Amino acid sequence: MYELHLTNFGTAPLSLRSIEVLDADATPAHTTVTFGPEQLEAMLQPLGGKALSGPKDRLVIADGQSAIAFMSVTFDRSSHIPDRLLHRVSTVDSAVEGAVIATHRTQLHVLGPPVDGANWLAEDGPSNDQDNHHRRGVVILDGRPVDSRRFAIDWKQVAAGASFSGDARDVGSYYSYRKAVLAVDDGLVITARDGLPDNIPGHGESFHSAVPISLETVAGNTITLDLGGGQFAYYMHLQSGSLRVKAGDRVRRGQLIGRIGASGDAREPHLHFEVTTSSKLLAGEGVPYLIDSYRLATADGGNGELHTHELPLDHSLVTFGEDHK
Repeated sequence: MYELHLTNFGTAPLSLRSIEVLDADATPAHTTVTFGPEQLEAMLQPLGGKALSGPKDRLVIADGQSAIAFMSVTFDRSSHIPDRLLHRVSTVDSAVEGAVIATHRTQLHVLGPPVDGANWLAEDGPSNDQDNHHRRGVVILDGRPVDSRRFAIDWKQVAAGASFSGDARDVGSYYSYRKAVLAVDDGLVITARDGLPDNIPGHGESFHSAVPISLETVAGNTITLDLGGGQFAYYMHLQSGSLRVKAGDRVRRGQLIGRIGASGDAREPHLHFEVTTSSKLLAGEGVPYLIDSYRLATADGGNGELHTHELPLDHSLVTFGEDHK
């Protein structure tokens, strides 16, 4: 998963017809996948506040305008994955090739789970859906676009499909609230911010944050771990007063480091977890990682097949810590 940033430097609108992803090292370049108009309607996000009257408007990049194509290229396990990908962007009357990217950059970290137990919902986990606010979470920091949330997951504990029982305005009604947060690997604590209060849960117009939301408060109470290799794990929206570590501490995998809260920009208690390439909040690129083991829930609510060295996708219902069953 990655993004293509497209800008029309011409004086007339351009209507996109397709984006082809090619093996850049093949001779001639071999097409891996082609995204047509219907797919592009769901992948393209115009910039600059352009008013859209319908999905097809996303295919038109006006003169002087830009758009982001949110790319997700899927390979079978047995398929050859090219070392480099080349892109051919076609409009109604022209085509251009460029934007070569590498596919093998770093060794993926194999991490322990950030929470423990059963019935953890990977909300807004890895996917390319239009309504996934993590996947579409591109922001401009230090003069450049970044997406630290590209592979982020909001972990919520649920029962019978609900995240709470009782008063929806009481944080204590939520199954996730005050649940243990664990170190996903041995590492150095870079940041440990505490002291921000929990919000009263609410969605839409009923949400009113306990403190004004800014770049300083959006993540709430936060712990950042240096995983090594230029990668950092972020835990956000922790409960005030629950942090068990401070900056400079070294932690061990599985160690209790805090508890889930509803601080910062949290509509209800949950753990926002992500791995990025920067020790500065939101400034790094979100990178994938692997969880050492977990089980996916079956249709009847039981624990299904054991998954090892994988990353749960959006809306997966996961059990951690029961590998022996």
